[in-house]
Amino acid sequence: MNIEFFLSTLNEMFPNAKAELDYTNPFELLIAVVLSAQTTDKAVNKVTKTLFEAYQTPEALSKATQEDVESHIKTIGLYRNKAKNIIELARILYESYDSQVPNKRADLESLPGVGRKTANVVLSNAFDIPALAVDTHVARISVRLGLAKKMDNVLQIEQKLNRKIPRSSWLKVHHQMIFFGRYHCLAKNPKCDDCPFFKDCKYEFKVKK
Repeated sequence: MNIEFFLSTLNEMFPNAKAELDYTNPFELLIAVVLSAQTTDKAVNKVTKTLFEAYQTPEALSKATQEDVESHIKTIGLYRNKAKNIIELARILYESYDSQVPNKRADLESLPGVGRKTANVVLSNAFDIPALAVDTHVARISVRLGLAKKMDNVLQIEQKLNRKIPRSSWLKVHHQMIFFGRYHCLAKNPKCDDCPFFKDCKYEFKVKK
């Protein structure tokens, strides 16, 4: 795969790709990304509309009851555990970080429900710190297009992408690859017929009708 061709094609296909989660500040972004695990952005946006109205600050959310938070987010997967995590996360932000979302990876990853992918999303989108988060879409595209190997874990995929893609493009490429995976190179029935990367694709079940 020629990286220049890959990047220029993504720019043509998705010039305005950006996060599809709804948020107005780093705190809301952090909560939304934690809630998005194994759930669609669309589903998260539905529940955060009322959640963010009810709890606008880490202090407010830290004092919420588990039951009330669950009532706001019960339509998404793993909602009980997520409710517990975001209440505790909010408490730590309020008590240890003066209600501010930290902009250092180690601090972010120490928070409940926050792993490397979530930290990368927050660092890049909230603080403009270059980071390329690898979710299921990015991982799938990377393997199919030969940018990573099938047996690579998400950290290895991230490291390989970081070496191949200019640092200044990490944030935009992350969103573009998500769009490509979400709307074009789907997990099932990918749109191979009009894929600009068909000849480079390593996917064993690729097919043109």
